[in-house]
Formats: sequence, structure tokens, C-alpha cells
Amino acid sequence: MEQIENSQLQFIAEIKNKVRQAQYEALKAVNVQLINLYWDLGKAIAEKQELGWGNAIVPTLSNELRNEFPTMNGFSTSNLWYMVQCYTEYQSDEKLQPLVGEISWSKHIVILSKCKDSQQRQFYILATKKFGWTKEVLIHQVENKTFEKYLLNQTNFDSVLPEKIKKQAYLAIKDHYTFDFLELSTEHSEHELEQALIKNIRQFLLELGHDFTFVGNQYKLYVEGNEYKIDLLLFHRSLQCLVAIDLKIGEFSPEYKGKMEFYLTVLNDKVKLPHENPAIGIIICKTKKRTVVEYSLKTATLPIGVATYHTASILPDAYKLLLPTAETISQKILSFLTPENDQ
Repeated sequence: MEQIENSQLQFIAEIKNKVRQAQYEALKAVNVQLINLYWDLGKAIAEKQELGWGNAIVPTLSNELRNEFPTMNGFSTSNLWYMVQCYTEYQSDEKLQPLVGEISWSKHIVILSKCKDSQQRQFYILATKKFGWTKEVLIHQVENKTFEKYLLNQTNFDSVLPEKIKKQAYLAIKDHYTFDFLELSTEHSEHELEQALIKNIRQFLLELGHDFTFVGNQYKLYVEGNEYKIDLLLFHRSLQCLVAIDLKIGEFSPEYKGKMEFYLTVLNDKVKLPHENPAIGIIICKTKKRTVVEYSLKTATLPIGVATYHTASILPDAYKLLLPTAETISQKILSFLTPENDQ
């Protein structure tokens, strides 16, 4: 009897999954049709603009479409102009044009309005599709300068993490964090920094990125009677792994890597659950010399990222100058196009 009930439950679960998949495919098809319509409208308007038609045609067309199709949304004047912008700026871009149907129109508007660089737009379209970002998460990622921070992040993930989580991990760890929500003086201790982050835990987790959850601060580890403390211990739901954070108010030093490796080894041996992936470490310092970090991580066998932090809302100009060449950016973005099972 129990076996029959289990079979029935499994059968019902399979049917539910089929329904969900069908719903997803139906929504995806509707989105593609809508994007195609908007693309065609943008093209038609742009072509008339090239013939010398004035801007007045857009509000006129908007009124006519809304009167003719009162139950349909999306025909406002501003939305029609976004259609024109999408067509004119994407149609000649061989990297962006094939991606137009990959995400919803509302997310395209976010990217069109907030991103001007072609590679930046490509990055956010691919990341939104791959990681299922909502519109709100996408806005946060753009405003948080995830693109710039991703391009510069210094980790050893490429050599130590399995393919199934490597790409997600790249985005989970940034090169620079902005803690402008902290009420700290220019000179502060590591304890003050930690306590301020705990006090503002919600903003801290938002700055770190999507899917982080808080486990504890001054998390205790015991090895042969000795007590060791991790400044902050988090868990990343998508990566399914513990994330240890070591806070430093000065410049990165190579010995920090050895200390983090010790934490990760103990976490993997004593704290990690069997179904979880190996723990990841983030060393957050006030400053770092990038070459020193590169040499330090070359010998690390456990996944570690080294980042810096800033307590102002504006990214330092010196940081912006570190962005790699266009060719390097293209190579990094290309990694999102390759499915894990093809590597």
C-alpha cells in the first residue's frame, strides 16, 4: 500500500513539473512574440524618421494604438521611443541583436536606460537570462556596478572550482564593495567595521549580491582545544556553500591567504553538510596590490577571492582606470555563452 502511495505521489509530482514546464514555455513564447512586435514597431518608426518624419508621429501613433487596442499595455509614447532605441542601437550590433529575445521587455528597458556600453549591455542580458534575475535584482546589479567589479575580481576559482558552479561564483564574488551605508569615521578598527556591518546586515547582504544569507559573526571553530574565529560566516543559496569572510582595514598581505585556507579546510571538514559544495573564502581589505594578490592566489588550492571596500557611494576614479581591454572584456563575457556541459 505504501509503495502504491509513493508511486502516486511521484506521478503527481511529475505531472506538476510538466505543467510548470508548459507554463514556462508558453510565457517564453509570448515574450518572444512581444519582443518581435516591439522590434518591428521600432524598426518601422526608425525608418520613417530616416525619411524625415518628425517626432510628432510617435505620440500620434501612441494615441491611435491605445484607442484601437485598449486592453493592451506597452503603447505609451515613452515605450515606443524605447522600441526605436532598441532597434537602432541593437540592429547593427552582431553581439546584441541575437540576444533581444532572451529576456523580458521590462528588463530590456532597464538595460537600455542604465547601460550605454555594448559589452555592458551584453553582460547584463546574459547574466539576467542565466541566473534568472528579476527586474529588481537586475536594477540593483546595474546600480551596484556588478559589471565593472566582475571584470576585475581576483579569485582562483578558475583552477579550483567545479564547472557546475564556477560561473555563478564569478558573479557572487566582486572585486570591490561599497559600504556607503556605514556610519564610520575614516579611521576605524576591524571590530568597528564588523559591528557596523552586522548592524546594517540587510544593506550588507544586498551589497554582497543575490542569494547570500547570514550565518553568524565571530563564528567559532575548534581544533585540538584551540579556538579560532571567522569574522563573518555566510551561506550562498545558489552555490550551496558556506562563505567565510575575513575583514581587514589595511592593505592585503600574503599571509591572509594561509589563514583563510585554514578556515576553509576546517569548515569543509567539520561544518559543511554532505550535499553542500566546498566553502569559499572572501578576504575584504581596505586596499590591495593586484600583483601581490595574483602571486598569493597562485598557490591556493581552495577557492578564495580578494576584494577591497570603500565607504563612499562613488567608485574611485583610480579603480575605473583598472578596467581591462575590450578584447579581454569580450573573452570574459563569452564564458557566459558556453554551457557548463560543453566545456
